[in-house]
Amino acid sequence: MDTFLGRYSSYAYAIFRIVFGFMFMLHGTQKIFGLPSLTQTPAGMENAAGFIELICGALIMVGFFAGSAAFLASGTMAVAYFAAHQSNGILPRTNGGELAVAYCFAFLYIASRGSGLWSIDSVVRSSKVTP
Repeated sequence: MDTFLGRYSSYAYAIFRIVFGFMFMLHGTQKIFGLPSLTQTPAGMENAAGFIELICGALIMVGFFAGSAAFLASGTMAVAYFAAHQSNGILPRTNGGELAVAYCFAFLYIASRGSGLWSIDSVVRSSKVTP
């Protein structure tokens, strides 16, 4: 039986991908350009993570090689969790790593689904005509 949400799941997924890509991209712009500015910049942030967040976030948001970009982003967030948070306690709720875990698994989901609707990849696929 077709449910209301089932009929619109492709659209909901596209919104999910766009929003998570945009938010991740903003983490990169903050680390690299200081925008949007924070009252306090987190210590120990390296430029490599900022570039991964900026580039992968943008690719995920526009849906251009989103699966590959999301896989890289997921791994980056797993490393961030274990490098920056795990030493502060075992549970993400108590060690401040909830956002890293949420991004990690959101990007793993995007990596498994790919770009989907409203993406550059879908436009490229539909413009290819097979003889």
